[in-house]
Amino acid sequence: MQALLKLTRFIDSLLGTISRIGACAALLLAFVIVYDVITRYYGVPKPFGINSTQFQESEFWLHTFLFATCIGYAYTSQAHVRIDLFRDRLPRKTKYLFEILGCVVFLFPFACMAFYYTISYAHTSFLEGEVSKSVIGLTNIWILKSAMPLMFGLLLLAGLSQFIKAIAGFFGKLPDDMVQGALGGDV
Repeated sequence: MQALLKLTRFIDSLLGTISRIGACAALLLAFVIVYDVITRYYGVPKPFGINSTQFQESEFWLHTFLFATCIGYAYTSQAHVRIDLFRDRLPRKTKYLFEILGCVVFLFPFACMAFYYTISYAHTSFLEGEVSKSVIGLTNIWILKSAMPLMFGLLLLAGLSQFIKAIAGFFGKLPDDMVQGALGGDV
């Protein structure tokens, strides 16, 4: 069990690093939005022949990569939406059981299926050389579409980490410093 808990610490650390890298997209997104507004409303010229459509599409891309790279970390740090009205009143062992069942019944099947289908979706986009629907939009749409399998892959990693923590917690082997990360809410 200690080796598996070491694996969850590694996964959580990896997801944290990926989310910090992805958070750079938030800074770029803010810059692009502000610059796009300034250039459109105040007549400031756009650099390098980039047009307003490309700026707006890049905003969409940056938002997509921000979300895709942060979803795994959000799940492992309990930043996702929970409905704790009922669950908070349950014993800790039952909470772990709910986490285990949630991963096995919902998270793993959904994330595996989504990962499988979005890989082919991005691959098809790459093979077809898909470009923006707008004539003056961005090219290489496969880069944007590749964020989806990345997102579901990171969600699978996060689910694996949470699943291992819940199993360890159910059997009383989870260290105290990992309980909050496994259950969230009022532990």
